[in-house]
Amino acid sequence: MARQIEQTGKTISEAVETAVKKLGVELSDVEYKVLSEGSRGFLGLGAKPAKVLVTVTGEDEAEEILEEVKIEEVAEEVKEPRKFFKKETTVVEKATEEVTEVVVEETVETEKVEAPVENSRANLTEEDKKIILGTATDFLKSIFDTMGMEVKINTSFEDNKQILINLEGEEMGAIIGKRGQTLDSLQYLTNLVVNKGEYAYMNVTIDTENYRVRRKETLEHLAFNLAKKAKHNRRNVTLEPMNPYERRIIHATLQNDRYVTTYSEGVEPFRYVVIALKNNYSSKKRYNNRPQERNNTTETTEE
Repeated sequence: MARQIEQTGKTISEAVETAVKKLGVELSDVEYKVLSEGSRGFLGLGAKPAKVLVTVTGEDEAEEILEEVKIEEVAEEVKEPRKFFKKETTVVEKATEEVTEVVVEETVETEKVEAPVENSRANLTEEDKKIILGTATDFLKSIFDTMGMEVKINTSFEDNKQILINLEGEEMGAIIGKRGQTLDSLQYLTNLVVNKGEYAYMNVTIDTENYRVRRKETLEHLAFNLAKKAKHNRRNVTLEPMNPYERRIIHATLQNDRYVTTYSEGVEPFRYVVIALKNNYSSKKRYNNRPQERNNTTETTEE
């Protein structure tokens, strides 16, 4: 769904310009509908602001393409299971023959499977890396070509188990999407494509215009502010639904706070974080709010 925002201003032009700035896009990337032309009133009395509905164009098409590719990839994944799962099936079949040794067989096989995975990562050759990165690049390029976008794709390895992909171009706002949803979808699909082959599992991270770092800083700032609000109002604060990665940022930011704790509630994709007060904070507030009288004088206690 394309991003939309209602905005008011003294004039229609002012309202549109303000909305464009809030959306972080160019004027050429939006369409707008006038909801109210407003009025100047008489001698400044009874004036009404202009109101417009501004919609970012091009995002619906991008999301539809990604959704179609996602469905095809998931269907293909079901039809062609990875060799790793075939090995697990073999273990179960062998264990069924000797019921008395099921636990022993499963334990031994688990150790045998994990060791080759780490070894295969350590033994990746430059040619292997080139093939893996080429697979990711070709997949992303095919999507951007379908969308009619020119995007520079920079890929690299980190510790032989993580692939970092940075995208550069003129229309990165459409690729990021609302709160990074389109970028997350691209990352998810690329993970599926890269990990279909015979190599060990690789974690793929896609970023553009340093969005991941900026989003992390925004969430950390949000966590501190809402924790302060919870302490001030002495009430739990519920955040909006977030994906697992963003929820982990909130948890990590406040994990060492003396007076609040965090936990998640709800079911995906509507799972959210709750910032709750610890019992020691409530006791501290009650203690510090008691008046202290000594020698007929009143002292102010600062927290």
